[in-house]
Amino acid sequence: MADDDVSKSNGDNHNSGTGRFQGSKMKLIERYVIISMALLLGAVIFIAFDLLLPAGCLIIVSACFGIMIYRNLSALNNRYRESFNTLNKADQRKDKLITEFSHKIREPLNNLVITGEMFADTDPSPKQKVLLDTFLASIKSMVGTVNELTLHSAENMSHDFRKQIRFNILSTIEHVTELYKFRDKDWVIFTVRMAEGADSECIGDPVIIKQILLDLIAAIERRYPGRSVKVAIDLDIEKTQIEEGFLKMKITSDSDINFIEEGSIEGSHVARLIKLSRGRYTREITGDSSQLSIYLGIKTLPPDNGKKTPPTKIAELISKEKTKKELKEIKILLVEDNIINQKITLLTLQPLVNVIDTATNGKEALEMFGSNNYDLILMDIQMPVMNGLTAIEKIRALELTTNTHIPIIAITANAMIGDKEKCLSAGADDYISKPFQPVNLVDKIKQVI
Repeated sequence: MADDDVSKSNGDNHNSGTGRFQGSKMKLIERYVIISMALLLGAVIFIAFDLLLPAGCLIIVSACFGIMIYRNLSALNNRYRESFNTLNKADQRKDKLITEFSHKIREPLNNLVITGEMFADTDPSPKQKVLLDTFLASIKSMVGTVNELTLHSAENMSHDFRKQIRFNILSTIEHVTELYKFRDKDWVIFTVRMAEGADSECIGDPVIIKQILLDLIAAIERRYPGRSVKVAIDLDIEKTQIEEGFLKMKITSDSDINFIEEGSIEGSHVARLIKLSRGRYTREITGDSSQLSIYLGIKTLPPDNGKKTPPTKIAELISKEKTKKELKEIKILLVEDNIINQKITLLTLQPLVNVIDTATNGKEALEMFGSNNYDLILMDIQMPVMNGLTAIEKIRALELTTNTHIPIIAITANAMIGDKEKCLSAGADDYISKPFQPVNLVDKIKQVI
């Protein structure tokens, strides 16, 4: 029997056993409650006739049944807690398995995408071009499948309490809509707007926001499969007090869609996500349009008050006027532990860039950063010795003492929901997930140098 079949069988047996235990306990508790109430009623009747001795005996026996009720309720509560912990651990194992699978398949898939693009530029013969087109079409289909996996895994991700991080609301929402565009079916047409004057930076859990949006997209697909639907997402931040507030996300559709159906599994899932974020929602459905307003609790950034904080310092350095360099003039540090991935990226950039140095982990990158002047760092995230996120944080800490800022682009196969925000929160200027088109990497480099 396969491992997943064994796991499913064990889970079914656990759920079945838990259900039988809970059912028997509830019936026993019901009996004890009825008996206890009957004894207390008898005691009241005896007291009414001044028969205090038998009344006292009945009260004592009723108290004994009360103790048994308490013990059975405690056992039932412990079993519920055990069942919840078991299911939560199973969800976490599933999330970890999907994340590891996504990372492992994106690495070689990225090499195939770049290799295919490079071969297409070699002026292939007509027969080679036919084979190449088939190859590229297959790769595109695989990329779509991997992105589908990312989307579906996010819809039912376990809800353990994640670290609250600083993130950009507008960028977070746009990341979901961009990921959705890579699917074969692009029935939902998005417009994303931030209220004028609103600060899009806040502190919270971007993963829950993305999950809510993904579930709402799924609701549209279920309601209108195969039909084009226009959706406008308006974002604003309402401050309630210092460093506290609500993210207001107003979602308007040109169709009559009941985004949250409380009676269904999907609807209760969205409502649960909103509740986890200390939120609430209101909605309005007319004949040809729908509007859902969601309020999610977040932390707003503290006022400056004249004090310079590291993020403010870095933003200050970035905004300083600097001489724009051409690609041929820049010096890049490529941090990548996989030698094949190193070669592929070098083949992509060497015709365009003057100097590219390489490091195989975050520790090497820090040493090279300290002894060289680079114009850009391309940082992998999952590496031995020191991972990319730690290396980025250490580089940013060192920069605060040197009054410099080197752009960092995170290039990683960690492309699950929330990974982009982790990279930006650590201090990366931009993020690109594998697999990517070479032209997209070059465009991002041009934007930050």
